[in-house]
Amino acid sequence: MNVEHIVDEHRFVARLPEGDAVLRYSILGDTLMDIQSTYVPGAARGRGIGGELVKGALGYAREKGYSVRPSCWYVETWVGKHPEHAGLLEGG
Repeated sequence: MNVEHIVDEHRFVARLPEGDAVLRYSILGDTLMDIQSTYVPGAARGRGIGGELVKGALGYAREKGYSVRPSCWYVETWVGKHPEHAGLLEGG
């Protein structure tokens, strides 16, 4: 699966036959990435697509030196299941 980063729109997108899966974020100040929402079309859920979006966003945050605020419940839950990424979280 290809996850596309659309930098000027502050989102990561996976284009699927069922529709686009999208993770939206904003950059606060110089060092904080606030991941605000993730969406996967209902017919495509349960296949790890949301996790791929999160991995893309966290990889970008790591590359840029950002801390991550997981305003989206899914991101917080996903990182809880993948503690190797917990150091990226704000205050982590």
